[in-house]
Amino acid sequence: MLSKLLRLFIFIQILGFVAGCGVQSIPMSKNEVEAGLAEVTNQYKRRADLIPNLVKTVKAYAGHEKETLEAVVNARAKATQTTIDPSKASPEQLLKFQQAQGSLSQALGRLMVVAEKYPDLKADQNFRELQAQLEGTENRITIARQRYIETIKNFNNLVTVFPTNISNSLFFKYEKMPQWDVNEGEDVEKTPEVDF
Repeated sequence: MLSKLLRLFIFIQILGFVAGCGVQSIPMSKNEVEAGLAEVTNQYKRRADLIPNLVKTVKAYAGHEKETLEAVVNARAKATQTTIDPSKASPEQLLKFQQAQGSLSQALGRLMVVAEKYPDLKADQNFRELQAQLEGTENRITIARQRYIETIKNFNNLVTVFPTNISNSLFFKYEKMPQWDVNEGEDVEKTPEVDF
């Protein structure tokens, strides 16, 4: 009877040792690695979706402002080129002068509408926002990569370091995962281009 109790006690001790040696932590760590990789992928997808849309928005709005400003500059140039001597004014000269001034007024009116309707949508603000979004996106990717690297390190420690490596070799037989590395052809020193 004593030997049966001793065997049962030893069996429970072995089960406790095995349970404490990664039976749960190894699969949980593998799940963390998979989640970490999913987050890295998610951040790359976010960048792929976000940046072209931001660039298009900034380009479109900067183009709109550019058109408006160019219209004002051109209208102003035409208005200043069209001079009239009141003492020698002909109806044709007066009409030409009024048209030039009217064009400038219209261009200025469009500029005022832009300034009144969209005071917070100036191109310089859009460019600052684009820059902030680019920096934020790259920071999110960096953080996601760091977390992924850490989860791989933790998983690799569980499957290779005693005593959890015993549980791994008995139950799971997971191999050590390769650590995050730069893809072939990826230039780590080259900043991604944002082309306007």
